[in-house]
Amino acid sequence: MQAPTALADQFVVEDFSGDPLSRWEFIADGVMGGVSQGDIQFDRVDERTVMTLSGTVSTENNGGFIQARRALSVDKSRDYRGIILTVKGNGEEYFLHLRSFWTLLPWQYYQAGFKTDSDWQEVTVPFSAFNRSSRVLPKSITSEDIQSLGVVAFGRDHEASISISEIRLY
Repeated sequence: MQAPTALADQFVVEDFSGDPLSRWEFIADGVMGGVSQGDIQFDRVDERTVMTLSGTVSTENNGGFIQARRALSVDKSRDYRGIILTVKGNGEEYFLHLRSFWTLLPWQYYQAGFKTDSDWQEVTVPFSAFNRSSRVLPKSITSEDIQSLGVVAFGRDHEASISISEIRLY
């Protein structure tokens, strides 16, 4: 990961102010027959307004994910290079999933992983770190392609707990 640029070159996508519940939705693998369970909550933690994604991820029944997702419209005149998250979690690896015009099917996305720990940290994820889920998608994604962003606990049996206080583009 790389150091972020100056704050003036960044765009705050989400700080969870106002009515974040109207912007975010919870999705679990139950839509495909899986048995993972969880939810998202919006609270004050360590004097920050945060979204917490938590639950049990189970690969039983061909499942394996819980997700918090929101639509995202990015200024197409700016050329952002990646995403910065302010997060704390339970030491597990989590993923960002980006969807675009090209991701027509529910199982299509661009994915990049990041680790968490019990202290607040900034995680910088360049768009070049995102991998496509299918060869039918273009090889890379840019900020102008993004239509939605998901924070995902994915791919293995585990307890998920991740809190996010801010999401920015840089």
